Amino acid sequence: MEAPPDRRDKGEVTDLLRAWSEGSPEAFDRVMPLVYDELHRMAARYLAGERANVSLQATALVNEVCLRLLGWEAVQWQNRGHFFGVSARMMRRVLVDIARRRRAERRGGPAAARVPLDGIDPPAVQPDPDLAALDDALVALEAEDARKARVVELRFFGGLSVEETAEALQVSLRTVHNDWAFARAWLYRALAGTAPHAD
Repeated sequence: MEAPPDRRDKGEVTDLLRAWSEGSPEAFDRVMPLVYDELHRMAARYLAGERANVSLQATALVNEVCLRLLGWEAVQWQNRGHFFGVSARMMRRVLVDIARRRRAERRGGPAAARVPLDGIDPPAVQPDPDLAALDDALVALEAEDARKARVVELRFFGGLSVEETAEALQVSLRTVHNDWAFARAWLYRALAGTAPHAD
């Protein structure tokens, strides 16, 4: 019996990613059309809403991520989830770099790249932190519990579902749900200056 199309596609992406890791020059060219729409959806989801100080379109963000991916020669792709996880991290880096650069240019002006945390759900303590402050909070969370920080990165920056996040991190759905709940509360408290310790 033949596998459903989406499962075949996921398997094809994983096979191509592994071939790319092994040095196949054609693999990158073949895999990008298969993942481009998903990368664009991730970028659009992240850039959705009004972020007054980020003048970047989803296509430009995806193109920048693709350029950075092309420069990675030593990465050993595990699967499709791993690829989207790395892509989410690159999107975060691109956007944080822009936010920090603009903040430096303004020297004391208003915080750059304010981002709504409504996708994170808890009661808003500080509903619109700037992207650099959010990145700083994630770095602090990562120092205490790297997996919880990765869950935020994949879900918030990457737009991955709970299932996709579990696949990327190779953990259970329950673990993702628990990490996500803790990390959301932790970030709100961190941005308000009262972050708890990750246990």
